[in-house]
Amino acid sequence: MSTQALPDTSPVILVVDDNPDNLAVIGDLLRPDYQVRVANSGARALCLAYIEPLPDLILLDVMMPEMDGHAVLEKLQANPHSRDIPVIFVTALDGEEDQLNGFELGAVDYITKPIMPAVLQARVRTHLELKQARDTLAGHNVWLEAEVSRRMAENDRIQLVSVRALAHLAEIRDPETGNHILRTQGYVRALAARLQEHPRFNAVIDHRYIELLTRSAPLHDIGKVGIPDNILLKPGPLDPAEWAVMQTHAVLGAIAIERAERDIKEEVEFLALAKEIAHWHHERWDGSGYPDGLRGDAIPLSARLMSVADVFDALISTRVYKPAMSLDDARAVIAEGRGTQFDPDVADAFVAGFADFAAIARHYRESAGELAMDTMLSATLAPRS
Repeated sequence: MSTQALPDTSPVILVVDDNPDNLAVIGDLLRPDYQVRVANSGARALCLAYIEPLPDLILLDVMMPEMDGHAVLEKLQANPHSRDIPVIFVTALDGEEDQLNGFELGAVDYITKPIMPAVLQARVRTHLELKQARDTLAGHNVWLEAEVSRRMAENDRIQLVSVRALAHLAEIRDPETGNHILRTQGYVRALAARLQEHPRFNAVIDHRYIELLTRSAPLHDIGKVGIPDNILLKPGPLDPAEWAVMQTHAVLGAIAIERAERDIKEEVEFLALAKEIAHWHHERWDGSGYPDGLRGDAIPLSARLMSVADVFDALISTRVYKPAMSLDDARAVIAEGRGTQFDPDVADAFVAGFADFAAIARHYRESAGELAMDTMLSATLAPRS
């Protein structure tokens, strides 16, 4: 029964020298322990350097015709496939300047001729062990980076699911909001993206801000968990006392998020925006909003973006106390609120990109009856979301 020979896994050494005697001597010294390739020119060396398996070490003569060792090393260093192969210069040039030049080019060691066999074998063994250690460390680093990435992605998914679960908790209390979470997330992302290059906002809005804003948006109405059902689900206008209770959901949401921050004891970046959004997304540009009557730029940008998104979605959604408004009519309401209810530049960005917001609304619509689109008469009741 025949057996197939196992592949040779010993290190591969490429020996480069234009002198055949030197190639023979070095080859004979190394072959008992290593796989040896020989090249009698720089050009030939560059061919053999890229044959798999790649060399683990290159012994390179400096003084060769046509392409000397320095030129060969420069080409090896320039190629990502060979730049990490250690190179030892083997040469009769033994001056200090010559050696420094070799090290500056990237050589790991310098062996002078005539060669002393024991020195050559010791240097080769040392640099192969160093390369093996570096390769092992690099492999561990690759694994660690992959593991860190995997765990970060897992934590990210857990965070997203947790945020969505909390948002759905509020949604369960107010079941008519449906896909409100997904739609408003889409709106605020699109709004922020349109304003990213605006001179008023470009110092704040970057890709990271947009990501955090989008992640925070679902928590804007988390405070509704604390509103009694008889008020939250009332199928008609609220009286002044009931409206005062309804308005407290903004502060309740901010308090809940703030308490979560204290419990964690470590800063969670997106919660800062989530708290701003929950607390102040019902403020108005002219100062007539709630809960604090903030005016203009005193309202956090995150809340100003959420305000437009929330009002637009409330307008085009059916609620227990009102029918849905058409998309075009809702756009007109946002435009009319420019400079009174909404930051003028945010309202302008919404109007300019209205096709995108309409597409988001259609994509996450609940049913044919939830969005009136362009056929339903405009509703006159103000949104309560």
